Amino acid sequence: MEQENKNFGVLFDNITLLSEEHLEVMLSTMDKEYALYYLIESVKSSYNRGSFSIGETEVLSKAIRILSRNNSSEE
Repeated sequence: MEQENKNFGVLFDNITLLSEEHLEVMLSTMDKEYALYYLIESVKSSYNRGSFSIGETEVLSKAIRILSRNNSSEE
């Protein structure tokens, strides 16, 4: 019973995985909206880990703002 309450893992320091099956469901049902969400979360996580230079961070930040704005206007 205790095994069921444990997390399987965390993606990008923010997205909790409950089990291997949960990961499979995420992958098999991913649509454009979730794909964009996962990409943005991965970039944020990489930034927090110090993976990008200042210039790279600036470009990625602008790209995320543009994609987020375009995604919101499509709804």
